Amino acid sequence: MFQTSIAGSLPKPAWLSETEKLWPQWKAQGAELQQAKMDATLLWIKLQEDAGLDIVGDGEQSRQHFVHGFLEQVEGIDFEHKVTMGIRNGRYDAQVPQVVAPLKLKGRVHAFEAQLARAHTRKKLKFTLPGPLTIVDTVADRFYGSKVDMAMAFAELLNQEALALQADGVDIIQFDEPAFNVYMQDAADWGVKALERAARGLTCTTAVHICYGYGIKANLDWKETLGQEWRQYEAIFPALAKSSIQQVSLECYHSHVPPDLMKLLEGKDVMVGVIDVASDEVETPEQVADTIGKALQFVPRNRLFACTNCGLAPMSREIAVKKLEALAAGAALARQRYDTTGAA
Repeated sequence: MFQTSIAGSLPKPAWLSETEKLWPQWKAQGAELQQAKMDATLLWIKLQEDAGLDIVGDGEQSRQHFVHGFLEQVEGIDFEHKVTMGIRNGRYDAQVPQVVAPLKLKGRVHAFEAQLARAHTRKKLKFTLPGPLTIVDTVADRFYGSKVDMAMAFAELLNQEALALQADGVDIIQFDEPAFNVYMQDAADWGVKALERAARGLTCTTAVHICYGYGIKANLDWKETLGQEWRQYEAIFPALAKSSIQQVSLECYHSHVPPDLMKLLEGKDVMVGVIDVASDEVETPEQVADTIGKALQFVPRNRLFACTNCGLAPMSREIAVKKLEALAAGAALARQRYDTTGAA
């Protein structure tokens, strides 16, 4: 009950890359960089286990960015001539690669870090991939001429890698779709279908992560424009509830998302964000347990997982570790509380 995990990313050590940045530059190249990625991955597996998390991940230590880490292994994408493009509906500008030819995988994308993680933990292993709609929002299309066609092409490639990750021993494959609550109509019309295409044939647990973004200024400024109630999830949860995806990860703590929207996910496991990634203030176990208690009004206890609101990549390592410890301690406290109260 109330199993704990992170959304996906964790801070990179200073010997691997720049720190506290969303798009950090690597500190090494070639074999030295590969060794540094390995060391960072093993470090974070140990730190997650030490914190008491039930489900661990690689922390995305081998990826510069959660989307581009996948795109780097895709043919048909021009990284040499990046262009400036507004992403997340113009929330901020980013230098993005261009799709210039039919998309095809060069080979395995994440075999190195997935197999490494699987070999070094007995815990359940979760691995994250970017979702098709979010990828489409993070590249410039110079070939397909249709967001839907390009999303389905990416979904095919994601599916190939997801099936291989499953064969590597990954227990949970999560697709990250922060763009879902920006392009709600697209998400409902074709985004969920593309997501299901990416997950086709998987027998491991499938998940999707939706949130209001990393704790960076552009996202914080955007949140200020959303008013006192953030109801974006209301437009997309019904489509997800009807989908074959088994788990939904969402932002909750310190957000203005009405908790009752979680009722729209009936039949799904819900990974409730109980850790704020936009603040360095470390949650207390009591605060985490309180958030779980609120979610229990709308999610059955056997379907409630405790998670972070989003990735912790831009955060300091010290704060991130303390937040992971608070996550595990708060979930343990919630088990004590709600085992005795009879809350459903």
